[in-house]
Amino acid sequence: MKSEIYILVIEDEPEVLDSIVRDITEFEEYFNVEMADTAEEAEALIEEILAEDGKIGLVLCDHVLPGKNGVELLVEMQEEEKTKSTRKVLITGQAGLDETVKAVNEADLKHYIAKPWQKEELVDITRNLLTDYVIEHVKDLLPYMKILDSERIAESLRTGRKMTDQ
Repeated sequence: MKSEIYILVIEDEPEVLDSIVRDITEFEEYFNVEMADTAEEAEALIEEILAEDGKIGLVLCDHVLPGKNGVELLVEMQEEEKTKSTRKVLITGQAGLDETVKAVNEADLKHYIAKPWQKEELVDITRNLLTDYVIEHVKDLLPYMKILDSERIAESLRTGRKMTDQ
């Protein structure tokens, strides 16, 4: 079962991009995973996904990219109505405090992951943020019980309320 929800991974170093995608491979059965190596390529992908009525549930984005940096891209996504609710994660070893604060304050950054990361941390963050997104945006939650946080989905189904941002 693939949903219309996408995970977008933006990283300019091919080995790091491959590593991120490999670490989150368990989500590929349920979510489309797209990759970009620049913010500009990511913007084109976002436009294409949205034009086909897809949704971007999660962005895992490096800070240091050629051209526009990751924080600038995440801030722009926050300012756009169609990507405002996308869960945003900055993965970097380079962002200084100023850039990180800007991402938290202006891009509604949900997590900051320092390189090198632990696979379990990346998987847990991905599962948690996609669970938030799915509970908020999807009517039929049952298909996601197998891959996401089944306790939170069950609670949401039981109570009929959204449990995001707790």
